[in-house]
Amino acid sequence: MARTLLFWCMYKRALNRGVTQGLGATTRLGVLALGGTLWMASAVQAQTAEEGDKVLPEVRVNALVKGQALDESQRAFSVTEFRRDEIREQPRQEVESLWSQVPGMHVNHYQLSGVANGLVLRGFGGGGHGGDVAATLDGIPLNEAMSHADGYFDLNVVVPLELDKVNVYRGPVSVLQGNYNRAGLLELRTRRNGSYAEFEVSAGSHGMLDAQAALGRELEGGDQLNLATQHARGDGARPASRHERSTLSGTWKHHVHEKLDISLSGRWHEARGDSPGYLTEAQWRQDPQGKDRRVVADGADKHFGTLRLDAQYTLDADTRLLGFVYGTQQDFVRWFTRPRSATWMQREERYDRSVLGAGLNLGGKSLLSARELNWMLGLEQVRESTDYGYWDGLVDRRRTGPALDDRNTRLDNTAIYGQLGWQPAAWLQTTAALRWDHFDGRCRLLAAEAGGDECNRMQGRSHASPKLGALAQLDARTAVRASWSQGFALPSDFAKYALRNNDLHANVFRQSELGVEWKPSVHWLIDASLYRISSSHEIRNTAPGVYENLGATVRKGAELQLHWLPSRNWHVEWAYGHNRSEVTQNANAALLGRRVVAVPEYTSTLHARWMPRGDVTVHGLLRHVGRVPINASNTEWADSYRWLDLGLQYRLPASLARNARLSLWLRNAANTRYASTTTMIAGQRLVAPGAPRSVQLGLQFFL
Repeated sequence: MARTLLFWCMYKRALNRGVTQGLGATTRLGVLALGGTLWMASAVQAQTAEEGDKVLPEVRVNALVKGQALDESQRAFSVTEFRRDEIREQPRQEVESLWSQVPGMHVNHYQLSGVANGLVLRGFGGGGHGGDVAATLDGIPLNEAMSHADGYFDLNVVVPLELDKVNVYRGPVSVLQGNYNRAGLLELRTRRNGSYAEFEVSAGSHGMLDAQAALGRELEGGDQLNLATQHARGDGARPASRHERSTLSGTWKHHVHEKLDISLSGRWHEARGDSPGYLTEAQWRQDPQGKDRRVVADGADKHFGTLRLDAQYTLDADTRLLGFVYGTQQDFVRWFTRPRSATWMQREERYDRSVLGAGLNLGGKSLLSARELNWMLGLEQVRESTDYGYWDGLVDRRRTGPALDDRNTRLDNTAIYGQLGWQPAAWLQTTAALRWDHFDGRCRLLAAEAGGDECNRMQGRSHASPKLGALAQLDARTAVRASWSQGFALPSDFAKYALRNNDLHANVFRQSELGVEWKPSVHWLIDASLYRISSSHEIRNTAPGVYENLGATVRKGAELQLHWLPSRNWHVEWAYGHNRSEVTQNANAALLGRRVVAVPEYTSTLHARWMPRGDVTVHGLLRHVGRVPINASNTEWADSYRWLDLGLQYRLPASLARNARLSLWLRNAANTRYASTTTMIAGQRLVAPGAPRSVQLGLQFFL
């Protein structure tokens, strides 16, 4: 409770200080979004009063979130979809355990407590820990403009058990996000309807304990309550790797009228952990789960809270208006030791982040040439303010010198977007979308700095991103899709706030894709795609504080998703991705034709399920990851690796428990020694050791 009160005080202070400075436009949009729905509510109530005692028919309206109206028109793009049953198929402590089932997607595990891992998608290696991949939770952006890395996001704030659906958009095909949507978008949706009570408890090797619960209740008068919580902790396989995190979320929907619902949502997350840091490659080969003695007191501490208000109004049977306003307050500190010059040094990074956003979504269905037209229009504004502090040369978390950076940055984003999905013929579905973004902001010093990064007002920048797609249903078994889409990236980090960079253009990415979904029989489902992503106006640093647009890359790849059901007792699934990402323009001619760093040549996940009887399922999951270039000249590569997971699930008899399931998993069953990440820092090859063999016992039950 003390932490909750402290968070609320911090939240109010931030809103009264950093965020409210210049928030007039966002506030006005929030008032418009919610005030408009209230005006509609008053009009409805007035109409009801005029009709006297006449009873109107009750219409139950399911709660929607931003972007949900687009579901029917997304088949023209490559989207991997995880539904509730797939998410709950096995105990999941983290949402990112799903990503190995997405063709071409990979997680570079840093094994650093409290720090987001890197994501690889469509030949981009800077997702999660950077800005190559966008992420939303119920339509609200999770990417952080200036927290640790431009576009960083941490999915540990989400409880896996609360998820209803996850969509992975491969490539810059979605209009729901702009700046960080170049490799794709992770769209997470929580449960907002129904009555249920679900619990999941897992325990295993190295002190691992994870407990989750999700509760949904349909209340009187059409109201709805949804709650979820998680507590996870562990000691880790390496020294000094203890970690702990807790999350609580909830949504209350109030049914005001047959056409109007309002929802209030909140989320609180806190995490802390110790980190053993990286090993040199020689240390790793000698002791794969050891710790460098020069790494002392590394770790992270984070608090995250958000509040959100939605209002949904049904204009008619086919048209709905959604207004929302939300605020986020977060503090995050990280201590990290790494090679620096001739020694190893610990650095400290602190981020106090405040966000205020508001938006309107109008979606519906109509007819065009007697054919159904699905459409959506959106307007959104986000104001993000971050207090950033950076210190180097610490000794056991004690500062020994002045801050290299001690400043506040603000980034403002106004977006207008729309999408149409039209079926001109029974066999053809077309999609067209456009997103327009405008950015501006500023940087100001909070205290004297010892570093050299510039800190000025950001020049306003705008960019339009079109998306086009078509799906042709050739016959009952075969559907072919083709699309062209565009994404972009702003200058990263403090390059946005340097006066000498006012003429920089956005880095533009253009994707062309061809895909096919084929069902040759009831036993087979094959989905394959080919893509090409070209970039222009790559941004490079030529001198301290000086950047220019010079550089280009091409990413080509193939992705395959296969499902095979040879009998009623077997289900075999294979997700495979191969890519070649190359530099095609660079000031250094020696880099032409070289591969983009941190991207594996291929990834493969083979998952076999055998059900010898109705209450028993046996799992085997084999993961392959290809070689990875780890420096720009491609003279250093990380080796390929593979690991195997084995699982056994048993549904308990109804006489013992209703809807209960026990599971036993052997992770990395062969105890393979592998490097989950290999990187180059200050000319040294450093390794994040992959997790050794571990045992996990879980219980899932539903009431």
